[in-house]
Amino acid sequence: MIELKSAEEIGRMAVAGQFVGELLAELSGVAEVGVNLMDLEHHARRRIKERGAESCYWDYAPSFGRGPFRNVLCLSVNDAVLHGLPHDYVLRDGDLLSIDMALGIDGWVADSALSVVVGTPDPADLKLIEATEVALEAGINAAQPGGRLGDVSAAIGEVAQSYGYGVNAEFGGHGIGRTMHEAPHVANSGRARRGLKLDPGLTIAIEPWLCRSTDKIKFDSDGWTIRSADGSRTAHSEHTVAITASGPQVLTRRPTHGVTSTDPTKRSTATS
Repeated sequence: MIELKSAEEIGRMAVAGQFVGELLAELSGVAEVGVNLMDLEHHARRRIKERGAESCYWDYAPSFGRGPFRNVLCLSVNDAVLHGLPHDYVLRDGDLLSIDMALGIDGWVADSALSVVVGTPDPADLKLIEATEVALEAGINAAQPGGRLGDVSAAIGEVAQSYGYGVNAEFGGHGIGRTMHEAPHVANSGRARRGLKLDPGLTIAIEPWLCRSTDKIKFDSDGWTIRSADGSRTAHSEHTVAITASGPQVLTRRPTHGVTSTDPTKRSTATS
């Protein structure tokens, strides 16, 4: 069942979304060559506890995966793109890191992800990340009241195609609100003017993810981490978006510059 949210409920989701955006920006600044993935995980745990928020990932146990997820971040490196388990890995120069996080505050949830290159970037990696960000913005711009869900999917797929990347249809975006995963499924490719009508009050997570040279995936033995089937680099971008009468409202925008409210000692240049 799809639950349309009131303006007041969207405002409560925006509170969670602001914290998600700020913390993701902060984490992107902490992620440097020589930093262990578990340092990022514990940094996020501490910030979430300080805020009084609740991770949507902790104890999450969907049909895939091997046992409950016992982390607050998904950290996916290089050819890993989704659901990467934080583990004892020290970031190296040129690593492409995707950070995904969902949490709730006072019963309302927001979900967002970004990808960054640690250290010296490969131009091909920057192009891949750019493609996910441009596709995300295209999907957001297509999420207009009175439109169709297929408009969002088609916009994402068209950007991916224009960059020369294929799109995997097995995982995509989703409805969100009181819980992390609600109806509807938001595919990363589709046909415009088809599917669910985009009524004001609909809240969705739009999340294009791409692999450099394949649209096929494989799972690690942990049952969680999803990688490109051919070992090529991957990237992932995501925002929580509310459909309103005046247009799409992004609830998880990250600060462009300056100090975040979660840690006055950290600065970020994240823009998505």
